[in-house]
Amino acid sequence: MVRTYAEAGVDIDAKGAQVRALVSQLRFHRRSLPGRPWGPKGHFTGFVDMGRTALGMCTDSVGTKVLVANEMRRWDTVGIDCVAANVNDMVCAGAEPIAFVDYIAVDSHDPELPRQVGVGLDAGAREANVTIVGGELAVMPELLNGFDLVGACFGVVDKRKVIDGRGIRPGHRIIGIPSSGFHCNGYTLLRRVLRDHAVTVMDAVPGDGRPWGDVLLEPSRIYVRPVLAAIRRAPVSGLANITGGGLRNLVRLKPNVEFRVTEPLPPPPEFRAIQDLGGIDDREMYQTFNMGMGFAVIAPAPSVDKVLEALRKHRARVVGEVARGAGAVLADRGLRFATSKV
Repeated sequence: MVRTYAEAGVDIDAKGAQVRALVSQLRFHRRSLPGRPWGPKGHFTGFVDMGRTALGMCTDSVGTKVLVANEMRRWDTVGIDCVAANVNDMVCAGAEPIAFVDYIAVDSHDPELPRQVGVGLDAGAREANVTIVGGELAVMPELLNGFDLVGACFGVVDKRKVIDGRGIRPGHRIIGIPSSGFHCNGYTLLRRVLRDHAVTVMDAVPGDGRPWGDVLLEPSRIYVRPVLAAIRRAPVSGLANITGGGLRNLVRLKPNVEFRVTEPLPPPPEFRAIQDLGGIDDREMYQTFNMGMGFAVIAPAPSVDKVLEALRKHRARVVGEVARGAGAVLADRGLRFATSKV
């Protein structure tokens, strides 16, 4: 039986090596304004210089969550996931997402699937306050058996107000915002565990009662509006979208401090259900899934109350603090994640 993401076919360290191999060949860059490279490297989004402002760009997909949508014959939520995966990365630099484009690849001519996908894209755009300015739909029967959904987001930030993690210091607090479930991450492992144990999408999730299909299709939470509200109220030093890699995402902000999580948010029942079903250990769970914390805000102690007030409706709370050292630590389970490697 499969118990790790790597055994299911997705090795996050090997993926990191693939990314590094690709990036090592990207040597050219524009040298003039507007459009020359600007800002932090290895962050959740990239920037080009537009003068007083920077234009951010990022791209991401829904991943194998679309296979669950196919199995359920329900595609009206994955568009939300597509928007969320991108805008939540964009806001990690303090940039406001403003525009979005989508790419849908399908294996056949069926208007119902893209119609439902469009329902979700529109809902996600409304929640994130972005305009979908264009996109592409490709029909590729020889390449695909199903469909794929990818998006790209554009955002803007005043260069003086970018949040890149360099200001993070020991003593700063880590504020966790709850997730809405698995979001879009770890689905290759999730689906494999369910399949290995003959659990169908119609079976109930222990401790929850809803069918697995409904739980797995719960759309990703979009954090743009509350996070922008928080950073307008008080100074913050770092922002992290907790996606694939789990707590390793914190290390991307600043590798030479320790992100010490001492009071983690409680994982919803579906996380414990999949862990128990698959016999997955804590380390694998916390480096594959968000485990109930979908986004993290790092803030100096004097900013905490104002940040929490801005995030009050989202049930955010302090989950730990920054310390001297390196990596991310889950103190109550004795787990240390030394590097993001992605």
